Amino acid sequence: MAQEVLVSISLIVAVAAVLTVLARIIKQPPIIAYLFAGILVGPLALNLINPAGDSAGLIQVFAHIGVAFLLFIVGLSLDFRVLKEIGFVSASVGFLEILAVGGIGLLIALGFGFSSTTALYIGAILAFSSTVVVVKILSDKKEIDTLHGRITLGILIIEDFVAALALMIIPLLSGGDIYSMLTKFLVAIALIVGVFLISEVVLGRLLNYLAKNQETLFLFGIAWALILASIFSSLGFSLEIGALIAGMSLASSKYTLELGGKMKPLRDFFVVLFFVFFGSQLTQDISSTLIGYALVFSLFIFIGKPIIVMSLLRFFGFKKKTNFLAGSSLAQISEFSLVLALLWFSLGYLSQEIMNLAILISLITIGLSSYSIYYSRWIFNRISKALFIFEGKEHRKLIDKIKTFDVVLFGYHRIGYKVLKELKKLKMSFVVVDYNPQVILSLSGEGIDCIYGDAEDKEFLAEIGLEKSKLIISTIPDEPVSKSILEYLKRTRAKSVFITTVEYARNALDLYKSGADYVIVPHHLGGEYASEMIAKFKANKKDYGRVRKKHILELIKGKENSNYS
Repeated sequence: MAQEVLVSISLIVAVAAVLTVLARIIKQPPIIAYLFAGILVGPLALNLINPAGDSAGLIQVFAHIGVAFLLFIVGLSLDFRVLKEIGFVSASVGFLEILAVGGIGLLIALGFGFSSTTALYIGAILAFSSTVVVVKILSDKKEIDTLHGRITLGILIIEDFVAALALMIIPLLSGGDIYSMLTKFLVAIALIVGVFLISEVVLGRLLNYLAKNQETLFLFGIAWALILASIFSSLGFSLEIGALIAGMSLASSKYTLELGGKMKPLRDFFVVLFFVFFGSQLTQDISSTLIGYALVFSLFIFIGKPIIVMSLLRFFGFKKKTNFLAGSSLAQISEFSLVLALLWFSLGYLSQEIMNLAILISLITIGLSSYSIYYSRWIFNRISKALFIFEGKEHRKLIDKIKTFDVVLFGYHRIGYKVLKELKKLKMSFVVVDYNPQVILSLSGEGIDCIYGDAEDKEFLAEIGLEKSKLIISTIPDEPVSKSILEYLKRTRAKSVFITTVEYARNALDLYKSGADYVIVPHHLGGEYASEMIAKFKANKKDYGRVRKKHILELIKGKENSNYS
């Protein structure tokens, strides 16, 4: 049996590796490759993971371990303090989007004739979007730090919190009579409170000691995750819940990033087996009716979910471009959805038909949304006129009449607020342009001239008479925005000085070729500043202490401002 399992796992990993390379070529996330690998090695094709085979049980155990490590690391990122930092907009849109998508999904399922309990599970599976897929693609596109990127990330954090609660609560709803459900719920609450108390009282000091040795810290992380997973499993809960609670109990620790980083390689291996095992659950019982259901649900996720997100963001005053880019990023179901589906299937709450349905929806929505996120700007440029109903209320009324300013500052986030501090000292009129209404409302409260608008919109640039300004500064690290402004300045033959910002040196060189007067590359400036400070202060601790206090105040101020944009 050992040899059979070894051969099976070797072939599974080999198939997954080949498909991952192919997925990368066609710009698909690894999850898609793992799911297809599961289908290929499952009963539908090579039959390497046969439910009746000797190796299936052990591979299933490995898959559950993978989920446990995945949820442990997810739990490490679910610090309750994060909720205070993601902003009111992301929190509100996140909660409302979950209710709307889950509720409509439930109604569609009821319309197809599913029972109310099954419809509830389907609604929960549909309600969440993939953090792994979205963050990976937005990072590849260098859009994590854009407005729509930060809004999307905030919504995903809220979804992860709610998914964690669903993982714990929904199985309790199917626990039988009210008394047994209440008893199980109270046991879960007592156990969770106990874990957090132990973490608060004991683990803080223990981690300080263990962190002196990296291998010991790594082993502790594995042990803590598996021990709590085993305890929860032995008490009638799932081991996945235990692993998630284990991570959340350490989320406020100063060693969170180190623990997560150490365990990621181990997690990645077992997670491959989880997604492969999940894909292998697709059986031959796939009717044309089921495929039709999958297409309808996928259409709702791919089109309906973005419309819901865009409508909610419009209510908060954001422009249609921001709304579209954020909404289109969330047009898939989550890896959390797959975890929930497999958990409920293993507990007997879901039938094989619903498992097949979940696999089909994940393949369709993750596959389609990967392309829609990659080409979201191209798509927006071609359908922008049809999105007029998602245009948020503008805040230009904050300036009675748009006039010409000596200096125009695009973007208030991070670098922008420091630039603004210097502009206040100059004897030049200036205005801040931002397309986050929260920023505009905040600046107007301080009596600062500001305009709500999109720097990439040529009509908007003409409306504010950008070519008449003496100095134009963009702190938006988005090369298309910078090129749009440069094209406008060239077309109007403006003599303005244009200073812009990018993340990478290669982009800076492109902008210099396009005519930018100066390009800010933050990490280059940071390196220059640090080297100058070292040359000036050498080893004088008092000088560094003076700069340190100033820097801490700036970091606090920057953190406050980052909540707005």
